[in-house]
Amino acid sequence: MPDAQRPRLGPRILLVLAAILVSLGVLELGLRTWFWGYLFTWPNFVLEARTVLAQDDSGRYIHDDRLGYVPRAGHAAPGITIEADGRRSTGTPPAAAGAPILAVGDSFTFGAEVNDPQTWPAQLQRIAGRRVINAGVSGYGFDQIVLRAEALAPLYKPDAIVVAFIADDIRRTEMRRLWSADKPYFEIENGAPVLRNAPVPPRADPRTTLTFWQSTLGYSLLFDFILRRLDLLHDWFGDHVRVHPPGAGERIACLLTKRLADLQRSSGARVLVVAEYDPVVWDDPAFAARQREMTGALLACAQKQGLATLDSYDAMAAAAKPRQLYVLWHMNEAGNALIARLVATALGFKSLGLKVD
Repeated sequence: MPDAQRPRLGPRILLVLAAILVSLGVLELGLRTWFWGYLFTWPNFVLEARTVLAQDDSGRYIHDDRLGYVPRAGHAAPGITIEADGRRSTGTPPAAAGAPILAVGDSFTFGAEVNDPQTWPAQLQRIAGRRVINAGVSGYGFDQIVLRAEALAPLYKPDAIVVAFIADDIRRTEMRRLWSADKPYFEIENGAPVLRNAPVPPRADPRTTLTFWQSTLGYSLLFDFILRRLDLLHDWFGDHVRVHPPGAGERIACLLTKRLADLQRSSGARVLVVAEYDPVVWDDPAFAARQREMTGALLACAQKQGLATLDSYDAMAAAAKPRQLYVLWHMNEAGNALIARLVATALGFKSLGLKVD
């Protein structure tokens, strides 16, 4: 067949692309008609989600040059009280004399999804008969947790510092920005962690954080609908900036245990490193194996530095139904009670002149 009579590939590709675009357009309009309200309004769903998050966080947190953000002093929401010093309320401190116990960690320590008295630091306070300071902050990485312990230990002069984490906190040390909030991070130089991104810059305007695809496909209800069904909105909506490759956080977190050991020596407070677990561990055996590998390695690093450690996995696994120790993602009152009892036993309160119920 002469070249002139052969169908040209270019026009055929364009026709296929045009057919695909028309089909997607019809599906988009059909879906918007189904939901009706979105037929007349076309928001960028990514920008909308990030704007709402920024507004919510501005009420709950204030910027901190060293940590990125900390709870806003005096903030109150149903079941949540942030005291004048910026720590979550653990109730009326016991009358017994003695230095307090400092609890640092992420949302599991803060006690997301439960009321003030139901968090494990609040329950530990009732067991110990001594003030427990809940300095947990939702969303923190292990690097921020360590920095917060270093910042607060000189202020409160505690007898003991409980450093709690979940495996995802290790992954968070690989990031410069998480959930639209910039954070400090560490780089390894000559075998030692070196602090970067400090002072931490303020939260960026959500309008400046969108990629090209988020600025375009973000307007598509069809694309949003598909990602929701596939449970892939976390990274699409979330504004995360990675500075280290996956897996690097494990080495960084391990090296940060030396800073905790230094803090133990300089403050005189005993440091207890506690591994907690998110609920997916009880749903997915492969996920559980990886999480236990990460937490076990970090606890081993802490032990080598002379720190006391506690792995809550076996105690939770011994429960009839571990999944019932959670609300949705975080521990419920019963789950937090278990953690509080484990921490009380691990700290050996009797040696501190305290009574374990």
